[in-house]
Amino acid sequence: MHTGEDFEGIYWRAGHYDEKALGRLADLLRDRRNNQKHPIDAHLFDLLHKLQSTLGTKEFYTVICGYRSPQTNAALRKLSNGVAKNSLHLKGKAIDIRLEHTSLKELCQAARSLKAGGVGYYPKSKFVHVDIRPKPAFWT
Repeated sequence: MHTGEDFEGIYWRAGHYDEKALGRLADLLRDRRNNQKHPIDAHLFDLLHKLQSTLGTKEFYTVICGYRSPQTNAALRKLSNGVAKNSLHLKGKAIDIRLEHTSLKELCQAARSLKAGGVGYYPKSKFVHVDIRPKPAFWT
């Protein structure tokens, strides 16, 4: 959303993750505030793919936040108590998203139905947070 960049490609090919595509995705999901990059867990992309399938859409996600560096996370924590000290954004295991033609409520409900990690609903900020934590967790 903030960079105007996009990715359209295949990250899983012939039974394996495509390392070149994962590298491009890590570039795309870098911390936009300082351009720091971090590998993004490929299982997060699996979750996003499953979420699209659940919603029956091929619509592109708008990404609000992917990877977040420790410096950015600390700065955001000073501005909001809604930013976790040990956010999964720091580990490349979380993403904040929305879909242009799908309501946030529907996106959130579909993500929660998967029970595949954490799902946070942020209607005032106009995004849904999804992550790949070990046990499902939901919050608003």
